[in-house]
Amino acid sequence: MEPTIMRPLNFKKIFLNLLWPLLSFTAQAQEYKAPYSFFPKDSILVSSVQDQGEDIITQMPNRHHKYDKRVHRYRRAWEALIPTHTKLQYAGGMGLLSWGIGWDYGKRSQWETDLLLGFIPRYSSKHFKMTMTLKQNYIPWSIWLGKDFSLEPLTTGIYFNTVFSDDFWTSEPERYPRGYYGFSTRIRTHIFLGQRVRLDVPEKYRKFSKSITVFYEISTCDLYVVSAFNNSYLKPDDYLRLSFGLKFQIF
Repeated sequence: MEPTIMRPLNFKKIFLNLLWPLLSFTAQAQEYKAPYSFFPKDSILVSSVQDQGEDIITQMPNRHHKYDKRVHRYRRAWEALIPTHTKLQYAGGMGLLSWGIGWDYGKRSQWETDLLLGFIPRYSSKHFKMTMTLKQNYIPWSIWLGKDFSLEPLTTGIYFNTVFSDDFWTSEPERYPRGYYGFSTRIRTHIFLGQRVRLDVPEKYRKFSKSITVFYEISTCDLYVVSAFNNSYLKPDDYLRLSFGLKFQIF
């Protein structure tokens, strides 16, 4: 009877059969561990049960809250630059007709800043001219009249106007004696008083604006004030200007 010879290959098969369950468990553990490797090391994972299912909620560290606040401040700063209304104004020492954009702000939106572009037609001067006006308005209070109407009994403010033309100058030309004028003809400073009536557009009719305001203003400029004090024969209609306008509230 021939002796039994044990081949080395049989030992390898036995060893692999014993090691196979351990390898399967290790691979399964690595499979479940993989999703967690995507989160930062300082993330906190909290398990919660919602709608009879288990979800993983990730809570970001505090340093990300500071980043979010910085982003929100950045967005608010840019959103503040979006105009809240448009205006159309007739006369007022800023051209025959002016149109522009503006911003409302304050606790009661009692402050307004407008930037207007206007024009002076040829029949008022030798050449067609463009104007630009920076205007600051203050509306102390508003009175509700009922049926979507409100009265703003007092508006006041100041605005600066310039004309784009070589006929006007900022500093006095050399052809005039020093101090002959003493002021710039390119930039005029105006003050005004006025009143307004506002109509709040019902929501079902709103398309381009939520309210429309009709206003008038009585204004004068620095040059007119100086002339009125130095020339007693001037009448109010010589140094006062009447203007009318419309305001369309967008936001």
